[in-house]
Amino acid sequence: MSFFAILFALLLEQVRPLGEHNPIHAGLRVWARWVSRNFDAGKPQHGWVAWSLAVIGPALLALAIHWALMLLVGWPLAMLWNVAVLYATLGFRQFSHHFTEIRDALEAGDEQLARQLLARWQRVDVGELPRSEIVRHVIEYSVLAAHRHVFGVLAWYSVLAAFGFGPAGAVLYRMAEFVARYWKYRNRIQVQPASEALQSSAAGAWAAIDWIPARATAIAFAVVGSFEEAIDSWRNYAQRFPNDNDGVVLAATSGAINVRLGGEALKPVFAPNSSQSFAASGMGGEPPLDTATTPGREAETQHLRSIVGLVWRSVVLWMVLLALLTLARLLG
Repeated sequence: MSFFAILFALLLEQVRPLGEHNPIHAGLRVWARWVSRNFDAGKPQHGWVAWSLAVIGPALLALAIHWALMLLVGWPLAMLWNVAVLYATLGFRQFSHHFTEIRDALEAGDEQLARQLLARWQRVDVGELPRSEIVRHVIEYSVLAAHRHVFGVLAWYSVLAAFGFGPAGAVLYRMAEFVARYWKYRNRIQVQPASEALQSSAAGAWAAIDWIPARATAIAFAVVGSFEEAIDSWRNYAQRFPNDNDGVVLAATSGAINVRLGGEALKPVFAPNSSQSFAASGMGGEPPLDTATTPGREAETQHLRSIVGLVWRSVVLWMVLLALLTLARLLG
């Protein structure tokens, strides 16, 4: 069931992606605000209670509906529910239009438009960023967005689907990322700010939940890219990035397509527009890197096409593995 649910969800998302302002994501923002307002009392234990309610609550609800449909109606409706959950949590089209617009502007030679589009996407101050730096930042944001929108969800859904908990895994992963980003955003703009304890709990939980998916994404990039270089970059340069999990993904990307990543970070001037939505952008407006860089060629426009190929080959790899596991389960 998991293979077909993922396949149908990806196809549906390509044909009719969720809009930026949709009732599902709006409802989740209301839910996150309500939880923080009513359960965030500023102490560590309260932070964990609020996080558990905000993240584990929706995951358990998704799982309960799945089991109810499976037991009371049958597997066809249960699979439709899985497709619906994946449609809301999984997909490229929630961020890929930003990537496409910036790439098209760069290929047309309109660097000023590319800077404006990048600034609008991530709410960052681009100034007079040179062309190579625009490309580099687009690569970094896009790769992390692909990881959080696609590969991280695939990892958690696929693993838990083997035990009958698939929808809970997809919701858990996306909600954990969302609340960690959203509560930090609310604190930044001082509108119903979240306490430090709540932000710390959310950030710690998100780091733990993303630990395995980040490494699974890095391995997939290595397999479909330049394997030895990706693994070498992962081992030697991942620790140079401020965020451990993001560093693993970006370092592996750097080696897989031979592009230099890292360097002077863009500086956020306001909250990321993706914080207005359940759909996360690449870095959520955080400065992605310090001044250290990975080895490789200077970022060029053709690297953007290499990134597209790398990501889609990784998706195919995931689907082939899931298909083989499904076939082995059916034959066994």
